[in-house]
Amino acid sequence: MRAGVIDIGSSSIKLLIGESHGEDVKVVESLKNFIPLGRHAFLKGRIPQTIINQTAGVLQKYKETLKGYDVTDTAVIATTAVREARNRDIFLDTVLRKTGFKIDVLTPGDVVYYIDYFLSHKLKKTYPVREKNLLIAELGAGSLDISIMSKGLTLMNVGFPIGTLRLSQFMETLDGSLQEVHEATAEYIENEILFLKKSNPDLVIDDVILIDENYSVHIQNVLPNKRRDSDFFKFKSGEAQEFLSRLRQMNPQEIARTYGIPDDIAGTIFGFAIILNTLFKFSGHEHVYILEASLSESILANLLFKFESLESTSKIDQLVAMAHFLCKKWGMDLAHLKHVAGMAEKLFDSFRDILGLEDKDRLYLILAAYLHDLGMFINNRAHHKHSEYIISSLNLFRLTQDEITLIACIARYHRRSAPLKSHFLYNALPSSQQILVQKLSALLRIANSLDRSHKQKVKDLQVKFNTAGDATLIACTHENFLLEKENFLEKKELFEEITGNKLTLTVKNQD
Repeated sequence: MRAGVIDIGSSSIKLLIGESHGEDVKVVESLKNFIPLGRHAFLKGRIPQTIINQTAGVLQKYKETLKGYDVTDTAVIATTAVREARNRDIFLDTVLRKTGFKIDVLTPGDVVYYIDYFLSHKLKKTYPVREKNLLIAELGAGSLDISIMSKGLTLMNVGFPIGTLRLSQFMETLDGSLQEVHEATAEYIENEILFLKKSNPDLVIDDVILIDENYSVHIQNVLPNKRRDSDFFKFKSGEAQEFLSRLRQMNPQEIARTYGIPDDIAGTIFGFAIILNTLFKFSGHEHVYILEASLSESILANLLFKFESLESTSKIDQLVAMAHFLCKKWGMDLAHLKHVAGMAEKLFDSFRDILGLEDKDRLYLILAAYLHDLGMFINNRAHHKHSEYIISSLNLFRLTQDEITLIACIARYHRRSAPLKSHFLYNALPSSQQILVQKLSALLRIANSLDRSHKQKVKDLQVKFNTAGDATLIACTHENFLLEKENFLEKKELFEEITGNKLTLTVKNQD
């Protein structure tokens, strides 16, 4: 089996074709064309038609190459430049019409997903990825994508607009001496990355791993005594400082001439050095690990080895771990949220057929159950509204923006009124998604009402149906359940309106 990856990056388009060779990837073809998508997208916000046509021309040639190698599985991906371009839809449509390639535009969460799985596979014999609390950073031309992992589970991911090309453009806008420009750039990068630490003061990081394709191979040009035996190596804090010090007093032309570094790398390597040193400040460690690899290599390995299907940790486990992290970070009542999520899942299984729900809908309900109280971080009053816009702005692991919006709306309607015409996010959804929001929020309302006191009184929840299709919830508890019963009577109305069936509650004393 052969697989191919086309990576439409911010400064170039790459084709990688490979096949499995034991547990490794054997690259049989690698092509690269420099197309300045990011230079236009980051400065002007749009990709010019001339660049779109150049991209389509390159992709058409790559298509012929893929055919010649008899590739059976191909991924075509784009990253920051395409994702942020205001004419992104035109770009995607033009490429599809001219080449037949449907491009997958990756979010920062998508990027770290591929990187994390690849890292575990690549280093399984040399480094215990699944046993560590890690900060994993992937540096590209358009962004620095960071993932925080705890023993194999992703807790958060975020993309910073400080890719090396972007930093080079930023430096060109600064009016000052070379030293002043370098100092301002360092401050800019530190403010971006160290904000992550300030907003998450309790983070425990065992190691930092930087994934880099372009720059680390040139470290030994600048530091000739820095030798390494593999593409995964430790880089010490003192070495990073010396690396930066040697570059700080030079412009790109001098860097290229002095150290024999290609012009395109010399123009952006200072940004790499600053980011590297800032990662040391973030962690406080004496070393970071550098892995010389690329996003396209990670995706190629995923195509060949099907990492996700081989993993015992599922997508829902990853997202629940992320939800736990967010709830702890913002001081939510995690015991209550776990209890509500468990009861919501029980209700989903019981009413799935009646409501016409699908397997994928379970995830949306569970996440909404965990996140529905996030708005309390802002204010208890109208917290359901605050929860909606907080969730809608989250970057959740491998979920599209449409899915995140869906979850945000489900969480909003866990209390108070049903959707109204004035509710922007809800009315932006297609009608099929709007009714799904109502169905899942109806279940969330019921589950939440059964823990109104936040004391987890329900020890077991059963559902029984009569011949007419009406249902009775049997809540097993040994505690005073008056508050929950009263809240249930209010919160069941949406469910009854949607299904046309009666829903009653029976409290069963459990010794």
